[in-house]
Amino acid sequence: MKSGGIVGFVLGIGLLVFGIYHLVIGLYLWAIIKILIGAGLIILKFTKNRYGNIIFGHIVIVAGCMLVTAGIYYVPMIAEQIKANNGQIPLVYIFAMPLFWGFFAILGGICATYHGFCKCVRKDWKV
Repeated sequence: MKSGGIVGFVLGIGLLVFGIYHLVIGLYLWAIIKILIGAGLIILKFTKNRYGNIIFGHIVIVAGCMLVTAGIYYVPMIAEQIKANNGQIPLVYIFAMPLFWGFFAILGGICATYHGFCKCVRKDWKV
């Protein structure tokens, strides 16, 4: 993602609004995760140096750890649903559950953090 791009800023605003909505209706864990990632994307827009990517990467890693923890707590519930479904695991149980998105977010956060140290962000490659 381009640092300071308008698409990231619009996504950040959308996630922030959606997170505030979840906060109002009482879905606190999902609200916190959306607010964290949305705020990180907004920070990325206004920080033109590498620190924006580094901060964003760390925020996404924290949100990913929260999702992995929530996914681990959902394992007994999912196991009962799979047992009731004759042992069949629908694809939605993989892609719609927080454990998958937690690992996805952690790896994306690591990527964003490392991207904050590469030459394309520091503009060292331009002579």
